[in-house]
Amino acid sequence: MKILERFFSLTTRATIATRWLGITKIPLLYFARPSVVELTDEKIVVRIPLRRRTKNHLGSMYFGALAVGADVSAGLIAWRRIDESGVPISLVFKDIFGEFLRRPEADVHFTCTEGGGIDKLVQNAATSGERVEMPIHVTATVPSLTGEEPVARFTLTLSIKKK
Repeated sequence: MKILERFFSLTTRATIATRWLGITKIPLLYFARPSVVELTDEKIVVRIPLRRRTKNHLGSMYFGALAVGADVSAGLIAWRRIDESGVPISLVFKDIFGEFLRRPEADVHFTCTEGGGIDKLVQNAATSGERVEMPIHVTATVPSLTGEEPVARFTLTLSIKKK
């Protein structure tokens, strides 16, 4: 892993890990081709390109692809916090709510800024051993067309438990 750190940025390594997860465990992730644009302790931005496989019949992004983007952005930041804790913790999303505000007609960026809250949730799960939950908010934007104006908002309930 140290060799990857020498040659690839954090965002490139996260993109490679996501694609590998798609190839080995969750084929739909690979199909949607998410890329990590930004990754910090507090924030992640994931881009899903608008292409033939992610378009609907109207030429905008299919809502299933939007759900994948929300899942990946919230899941990656949680997975990173769990990995850094060193404690074996299982992660699942209990539910998802989506609010679609306008048609996403170009590449969509999914932003989650809840790294700090997720970190506290992971610490709670590690010490208590009980299943703990937290709503995670993800905002979808199309920077090339509408700047930072949201095209969709998602709330996913993250549920984690020490193995």
